[in-house]
Order: sequence, then structure tokens, then C-alpha cells
Amino acid sequence: MSSVVILDYGSGNLRSAERAVARTGVDVVVTSDLDAAAAADGLVVPGVGAYAACMAGIEQLGAGPMIARRVAEGRPVLGICVGMQILFESGVEHGVETKGLGLLPGSVTRLQAERIPHMGWNTVTVPAGSTLLAGASEGTRFYFVHSYAAQDLDLLKGAVVTTAAHDQPFVAVVEAGALSAAQFHPEKSADAGFALLNNWVHTLR
Repeated sequence: MSSVVILDYGSGNLRSAERAVARTGVDVVVTSDLDAAAAADGLVVPGVGAYAACMAGIEQLGAGPMIARRVAEGRPVLGICVGMQILFESGVEHGVETKGLGLLPGSVTRLQAERIPHMGWNTVTVPAGSTLLAGASEGTRFYFVHSYAAQDLDLLKGAVVTTAAHDQPFVAVVEAGALSAAQFHPEKSADAGFALLNNWVHTLR
């Protein structure tokens, strides 16, 4: 049985993420133990709230180098919501730029949309070659809650990028080798979210 750690750094829907991942049949632990996180077959980095607060939690725990090492070694990491955003080089909130983990190129910025936050169900545009969204059809909906996103698609040409739109396109899912991330909440996205998590878990084996 594959093992998955959901990283507890003081931010994220930890228990709902734990339940959702456990449904796929893997052994799931929620912990702030970096050794356990480094040793697990898969690592989930959740996140809710402010970019700067999430980065502060990661830095206080000292988790950044461990996450980067996993990615460099080709060992799967999945970021969710703000846990996705902090994988980028930086985030800009209220005019303040916060340095991210720098594992993905580009910056996370405020959506230029009439209604903020972008909250509720939305469809995504699934690219050819997506592992996480294998089996998903156009029109499949996922649950989003966010005001910021990675929007410079040109910087991610080497990755498999799924987009969504809220007045303008933004990155909904990115797959770059061992590093995967979703802007929406798979754990709140019913069967479609379960399918994504199940597809990710299959990459651990």
C-alpha cells in the first residue's frame, strides 16, 4: 500500500483532504514531521487563506528544502489551492510581493474579474496528455475558492497545463514531472475531485 503524507504547516483543510485521499485506498497521515513527509511515497501540500501566511508557515516548519528535494528526486508532490500557489516564484497580495518556493516559474496575482473571489463550480479545459485529469471530459466541474492565481501561461510551456476561466484564463492544474498542483479543491469536488486524486495516487505505484 502506498503512503501519503498531508503536510501540516498550520494551513489547509487537513481533515477533509485526509478523508478524500484515504478514499483512494492509500495509507494517509497528517503530520508536520519532515522526516515522515520526506519518506512518504506521495506528499500533499494543502493551503488556504493568504499566500504570505502560508509561506510563513512553510518557513517556520523549514519544509521548503524538503519539498524541493522531493521534486528534484522525482518523488511526487501535489499542491492544493494556496498550496499550489506557493510553489511558484512569488505571490502578490495587496501590493506586497512574497517570495514563494520557486519550483514553478511565474507569479501568483489577483484575478482581473468582475466578481472576486472566484467561488463555486467551474469547468476546466483539459489538455492532451494530462495524467491527473485522465478520463475527464470537457464540462467536468471542480470547486474553486480563490481571488489569486497563476495567469502567465507562457511561462509554463514545459508543463502540462489545464486552464479555467473567470473573466480571463488562469492555471487550474499544472503537471511538471513529479510536481503536480491544483488551484481548485479536489476534496470538495465530489466524484471529479476523487478521480483526480485517484489518478495522482496511481503515479505513486
